[in-house]
Parts: sequence; C-alpha cells; structure tokens
Amino acid sequence: MGLFDSLKRAADSALRREATKAVNNAVNNAMSNNDNAVGKGANRSERFVFQALPQNVSELQSLPEATLDTPFKTAALTIATLCLFSNNQDSMYEMLDFLKGPESVSNYEKQFIGERLRGKEYIPLSYFSGATPQNGYSPSQPMTIEVYENPYSFDNEHWATLWVKSGGADNMRSIKFREKPSTGQWFLNDIQCLSEIRVPAEADPWA
Repeated sequence: MGLFDSLKRAADSALRREATKAVNNAVNNAMSNNDNAVGKGANRSERFVFQALPQNVSELQSLPEATLDTPFKTAALTIATLCLFSNNQDSMYEMLDFLKGPESVSNYEKQFIGERLRGKEYIPLSYFSGATPQNGYSPSQPMTIEVYENPYSFDNEHWATLWVKSGGADNMRSIKFREKPSTGQWFLNDIQCLSEIRVPAEADPWA
C-alpha cells in the first residue's frame, strides 16, 4: 500500500469517527431534553374571584370551588379561610376541618397558625390582588387570588404543592395537598405560607 493510500484511509477513518461522534451527541442531547420534559408541567396558574369571603362552613361549602376536585380550588379556599382569623377563629377552624377532609386541624396546627397570624392578620390578605404594604394589605375588589404550579408540583402521586404570591414578599409561598383517590378530591395537608412578610407601611417606622 502506497503512502497516498495510507493517508486516504486514515482520513476516511477520522471522518467516520467524527461523524459517529456528532450523531451520538445529537441523540444524547435529544434524549436528555425529552427526559427533562417528562413529568414537568408548565408554570401555569388559576385565578379565583370572590365577591365576598366565606364567613362560616356553610358559606364555604356553597362556593363552586368547594368541590375540591383540583388542588388549585382548595388552595384558594384555604387562603380565603385564613382571612377569618381576626374575626371568628372557631368558624375558621371548622372551615379548615372541611378543607382537610378525612383529617381535622390538630392542636399543634392551631398553635402554629395562632403564632403566625396573631398581630399579623394581614398575611393571608396579602395573597389577594392589589394588597400591598402601602395600602395596609387591602385587596382590590372583587377579591382575586392566583394559584401557581411549578414543574415539580405533582412529582409525587396523590400529592401536590402549589404556590401563592404575596404583595409583601419577594418569593412565593407554598401549600401542600393530598388527593383522596376514591373521591378525586384534593384536601389541605400543610399550610406553608404563613412566614413573615413586610409589615404594613403604617406600622413601619422606616417606611
């Protein structure tokens, strides 16, 4: 075999290696992108409008969201219910019992809610549109709330974590839900959205 033939074979072999490498990289990238997309929902949201917030469990149950057939509906009702803390805690806990389904609000949960909201009753109101520190967290009317999912909200079967946005915080806060498969209803599991937010401007000496 002459020198020219040897060089030609070496060049052909190098070209084949590069072509194979390029194809493999393209396939791997496509598979990786597909894997990343599986199970990852869009960052969609659902909006709920209340002409008036429910004041007792009967009023809560009369709302169309009370079917609880999506965790978004349960999330909106949870925030609406927590707004009752300063007016009637007994009714608020009865409403939360309804939202928790087979379970009821534990003494620990009552203590937790009390510690977070006592003197800071504006926290749940801050999740409604138009509520800001500057206006003392007075929502726009009718009262509107947006509930968000992210790509990991439904990673575990029968469980969901959704998010709500406060007018007094930079980051969204979460609420956890559990589905009851026999009824298809989503019940409240863990209220994780009661962390401190910016105080109303009228109470802020640095405002």
